[in-house]
Amino acid sequence: MKRAVAALLVTASMLTGCGLVSSSGTFHDARLPGGERPLAGAKLVVTSKSFTEGVLLGKITATYLAAAGADVKDLTGAPGSASSRQAQLNGDADILWEYTGTGWVNYHNQTEIIADPTQLWQRVHDVERRDHDLEWLPPANFNDTYAFGTSTPNAQRLQVKSLSDVAALPVPDRTFCVDDEFFSRSDGFIPMLQQYGIPYNDPNGVPSGNVTRMDAGVVYTATAKGAPCHFGMVYTTDGRVKNLDLVVLDDDKKFFLPYSGTAVVRGAVIDRYPELRPLLGTVSEHLNDELMQELNGRVDIDGEDPADVAYDWLKSEKLVE
Repeated sequence: MKRAVAALLVTASMLTGCGLVSSSGTFHDARLPGGERPLAGAKLVVTSKSFTEGVLLGKITATYLAAAGADVKDLTGAPGSASSRQAQLNGDADILWEYTGTGWVNYHNQTEIIADPTQLWQRVHDVERRDHDLEWLPPANFNDTYAFGTSTPNAQRLQVKSLSDVAALPVPDRTFCVDDEFFSRSDGFIPMLQQYGIPYNDPNGVPSGNVTRMDAGVVYTATAKGAPCHFGMVYTTDGRVKNLDLVVLDDDKKFFLPYSGTAVVRGAVIDRYPELRPLLGTVSEHLNDELMQELNGRVDIDGEDPADVAYDWLKSEKLVE
């Protein structure tokens, strides 16, 4: 379960620094520019999963909707994917940021790979509205999916920008660091190598000795050092990508499923408060991969509180004052 795995990337020491516990249920007071209150009188419950990006998106949403006049209850940081999802299905929470890949694979057990992010969002949108009366709003422009990264010096030395470039390298240069979960997934490492024509445990593809399996958190530092691997599995919006100056390689054969970030609202709630569409759309329009790397890094690497990061970002974008 991709997002559950992402939650494990944060070490115990980072969790202490992040303030995920202390910030739960809290966010900064703010108001919209000009003091408009399009959600005056609305009562909303915002939840999130417990990994850094989920909490940040929840804090941004709670802060912004409260600034728009809503009475917001903050239930961000729910442990695991199931609890936040179940809270929304039960009607105990109204708004949750989700990922299209999660909805497709984990919630609806689909195996078809839909590489086009818009098409995947539409398929998830339709089945979720039909089966659960959940409205998946148009996705933000960030995709927190699997990818492979390499150090900037290695990218320049090996002249690689895509996974097809990696496949064209001499066999000794095709060295990879992955975690056990990704190595074993039916949509993970071994099928990916097959897609790119460099099969695993093949002397002309990727010999088993070219692959090092390690804890997911260690993959980033190993990849940045270039040892024991040139290429490591990363999440595209992880703060360590930017902090360690890693180059994310293009998945040019579109193997990995899109995980577009999407605000999900209970159907009854968005029908009652249609103003949520443009408000959440405004937030979505401001988000992208590079920004999410920066915001995630401020929490995971710099130890800032997610509520502070959310508020500072909204102010910097002049979305609140």
